[in-house]
Amino acid sequence: MKDKRVLIISSEVVPYLPQTEQAVNSFQIPKAINDHGGQTRIFMPRYGLINERRHQLHEVIRLSGMNLVINDMDTPLIIKVASIPKERMQVYFIDNEEFFKRRALLHDKNKKCFSDNDERMIFFTKGVIETVKKLNWSPDVIHLHGWFTALFPLYLKTYYADEPLFAESKIVTSLYAPDFEGIFSEKFEEKVAFDNIKPNMTAPLQKATYEALAEIAIKHSHGVIVSSEEMPKSVLELVEKSKKPHLDFAASKDEQAYMNFYTKKI
Repeated sequence: MKDKRVLIISSEVVPYLPQTEQAVNSFQIPKAINDHGGQTRIFMPRYGLINERRHQLHEVIRLSGMNLVINDMDTPLIIKVASIPKERMQVYFIDNEEFFKRRALLHDKNKKCFSDNDERMIFFTKGVIETVKKLNWSPDVIHLHGWFTALFPLYLKTYYADEPLFAESKIVTSLYAPDFEGIFSEKFEEKVAFDNIKPNMTAPLQKATYEALAEIAIKHSHGVIVSSEEMPKSVLELVEKSKKPHLDFAASKDEQAYMNFYTKKI
């Protein structure tokens, strides 16, 4: 892993959010990479419930100020950064007043997905990629955690296909147990298609279920990691059917298995 660059993208990371399976993995994996001589950058949304003073977040002016077009609307991008105490790990926060000011993550108090999660996903996807471009930091591996990151493989292979910074990057998707049911957006495919992504690429998003997001992430990734023990059978079948290199749940608990996966499997 020496000097290998790994970009970690997640909707949850400790210590900034509670210790869910995904949030803990999104901290422990980059820590292990650093311990094995690799380099990491971590990206996550800056939700309104994150205490900026306690965690010493500060805006990076040279990275902020860009407008991203989301479904034909100009949307300001703000970038904040913090360092995880006692670790050599920097975390970049994607921020926007409309999308991430609310004091919640991806669900309301009734556990229902927010109606704008589709646009939040597109904004987060573009925001991370545009920021990494400004940093001029070319990752060897892009490791995605959770369904909120499902658009990254698709956008990197279509919208950003001509971007040389990511030309050699390998994409790994970590799948976690679903936390919503049904279709969370009726117009998801339409909003993604606005970015001139062809219908044959966006077809799974016609019914934006958890399984559809998993399918589109698996299809365009180089490797897959099953990171929860309780996964839908349909999703496990998608992983097997893809023939992509993958780690099962038991292997995902082995730190060395990750290092081997990055260096030898994908």
